[in-house]
Amino acid sequence: MAKKGEHRITVALDCTVCKNRNYVTTRNKINTLEKLRQKKYCKYCKKVTEHKEEGKLK
Repeated sequence: MAKKGEHRITVALDCTVCKNRNYVTTRNKINTLEKLRQKKYCKYCKKVTEHKEEGKLK
């Protein structure tokens, strides 16, 4: 049996405007091949901006 969460990786989401790292989330590396891009609230810009995946965390 496969371990739970074996194909999931932890990624950081960075604001595209101010370049600050605001969120940490996970994604399935097999089903989602491209990098994540989500609209989320940035506490530094104080508005909703696009956040994109920048790096993999351990």
